[in-house]
Amino acid sequence: MPKITFIDYQGNEAIVDATVGDSLMEAAVSNDVPGIDADCGGACACATCHVYVAEDWMSVVGEPEDLEAEMLDVAEAVKGNSRLSCQVKLSEQMDGMVITTPESQF
Repeated sequence: MPKITFIDYQGNEAIVDATVGDSLMEAAVSNDVPGIDADCGGACACATCHVYVAEDWMSVVGEPEDLEAEMLDVAEAVKGNSRLSCQVKLSEQMDGMVITTPESQF
């Protein structure tokens, strides 16, 4: 069971136990992590689950697929390490991963 650290734009941390196979968004929502609204329920249709993946975890998470990249085009404050958390499937290799939520989602 990977532990994921979510940090909001003010530096507040929430460490959650996640389930392998769930999305990063599902882990956040089920643990009431603020800043991840997930209005579309994980359908990659709204960008309200936009997060920043810590740079040293980008190689584990990988790059966004085409649909996700298109949705990131409508998100605010997108960076090179932006991902939609609904599109990141959790694995054991992600234990200890650090995620930051953008200020625009608060």
